[in-house]
Amino acid sequence: MVRNNWTREEVEKIYNQPFLDLVYQAATVHRENFDPNEVQISTLLSIKTGGCPEDCSYCSQAARYHTNVKVQKLLPYEEVIQAANRAKDSGSSRFCMGAAWREVRDNKDFDRVLDMVKGVNSLGMEVCCTLGMLSEEQAQKLKDAGLYAYNHNIDTSEEYYDDVISTRTYDDRLETLGNVRKAKLSVCSGGIIGMGESAGDRIGMLLTLANLPEHPESVPVNNLVPVEGTPFENQKTASVWDLVRVIATARIMMPKSAVRLSAGRLELNYEGQAFCFMAGANSIFSGDVLLTTPNPDTKSDAELFQILSIKPKAAFKDARKPGVEFNQIPSAQGLEHTH
Repeated sequence: MVRNNWTREEVEKIYNQPFLDLVYQAATVHRENFDPNEVQISTLLSIKTGGCPEDCSYCSQAARYHTNVKVQKLLPYEEVIQAANRAKDSGSSRFCMGAAWREVRDNKDFDRVLDMVKGVNSLGMEVCCTLGMLSEEQAQKLKDAGLYAYNHNIDTSEEYYDDVISTRTYDDRLETLGNVRKAKLSVCSGGIIGMGESAGDRIGMLLTLANLPEHPESVPVNNLVPVEGTPFENQKTASVWDLVRVIATARIMMPKSAVRLSAGRLELNYEGQAFCFMAGANSIFSGDVLLTTPNPDTKSDAELFQILSIKPKAAFKDARKPGVEFNQIPSAQGLEHTH
């Protein structure tokens, strides 16, 4: 049953129950709503890297921190489409494009992103973007271009949020999610654990997501990847047991949402990832790099899927493929002078 009126006491009871009982309950809910042997493979590409004015304490792309990330302007259209084709050939059914912007601006760069969305949509992939804050009008433009989903994480609980970020408020994030929902886009929103937050903060984060008017269709669960040069460079990350607890609780609270096992997967062995799948995770990000942090390679993931008899999930299995408003797909030819 889908609910949007969870109480903290209810969630604490779920989260703190004996580990194997929690996993069993989550696995039961998962099997009632999904094929337990099917996991979506997604690819995330940084289309504009570094130079972000925000101060997110975990992020390698913040301009104010001295990390090894090199600032890179918006990638050419052709390069993005080639990357999407490679991702599709390697088994990905969702392609997400991330730009290190604070918010979307109505300029030529946004127009180029709209072209990229049209191009990836034409490949038959679920197209996702994460571009920072955006207005209702900008969300509608993305929808008209064929965008399937928009990612905008809340990161943590409202109470712990100010310990992580000062340049954007919690309400800013929720407003963007509202604008995405008004445009009838699929919402992708989750958070990060292992940033020094308490179990109560993890519960608070899940409460916020599960008590939204509609559950996010996708809930990424990230385990912090400490980046040298950021305030969290020496942070002790969460254990696999904590990760599984969060995934399992998310699965129980949001039974029809995809729970995405996201950043931090490189630190997990096959057994740990299998526990995550058992607890209700049904998506991974594939490829050597996840924006700017390392990630398991496609060969490793193929071996894991073979061991567990998991099959990749097809695109648009849960919803119809979005159309393109003007049905104009940019070609690779003749774009240099227009972009």
